[in-house]
Amino acid sequence: MTRQLRNPPGEQGIETRALVVDPTSPTTLKTRIVAHHQQVIRFDREKAEKISPLDAGKLTKYLCSQVGHAAAVVFEDYGKRVLSQKPLDEMQCLARKHCKITASDPNPRNPLRYSGLTAIAPNRSEAFTAAGVTYAEPADKVLRDEPLMRVGQILLRESKVSNLLVTLGEHGMCLFRRGKKPHHIPTVAQEVFDVSGAGDTAIATLVLALAAGADPAAAAEIANHAAGVVVGKIGTATCSTEELVESFSRHQR
Repeated sequence: MTRQLRNPPGEQGIETRALVVDPTSPTTLKTRIVAHHQQVIRFDREKAEKISPLDAGKLTKYLCSQVGHAAAVVFEDYGKRVLSQKPLDEMQCLARKHCKITASDPNPRNPLRYSGLTAIAPNRSEAFTAAGVTYAEPADKVLRDEPLMRVGQILLRESKVSNLLVTLGEHGMCLFRRGKKPHHIPTVAQEVFDVSGAGDTAIATLVLALAAGADPAAAAEIANHAAGVVVGKIGTATCSTEELVESFSRHQR
């Protein structure tokens, strides 16, 4: 299994030396139920236990060796207990010291403290959980969604994040920034077949755009288009440069 996980990324030019292998922790097995080309439900079989201090140290050591060469660092938490507070604090400190851009896609199943990041990109449910607010269904118009507006301000204040991008599914995204009005971005997805990986696409594209010099509102617009591309595909998908450009061209007509 380790070989199977290493080979595909390596063949695509993705660095795999940072992979830490724990023989006591089986790889998560995901079973997707698909009907009419749309994912209905997913079952995960896994053993999500906190990684050992030794393995956490290996990850932190590798980040120390590489962070000086990076334009940005994204802390992606899948709730598999890889991230814990102590190594996260060390890595956040390192990332802020060496990089202009730091970001996180937090997970409510693993509540951690993030502070002073450039961007955080939770979905609606994750945002409400992180803010300690009882979940409320979306209003007909995002900017009239008082619970969401309140959650956005709470997270901006408590996390000291510069940009909070809340992904809202069919309602698009909403960008919160201190001292500015919330910026709603309507979805551009034409069809939704599978939302797997949409959040990953959003945070990755947002950070890439910020690292390339885009302002936060423009970066969020780009992330919205990229997410709109991947949800129109079956399974965990990617968005190519050509598909991103075509999405913008299609919606400018």
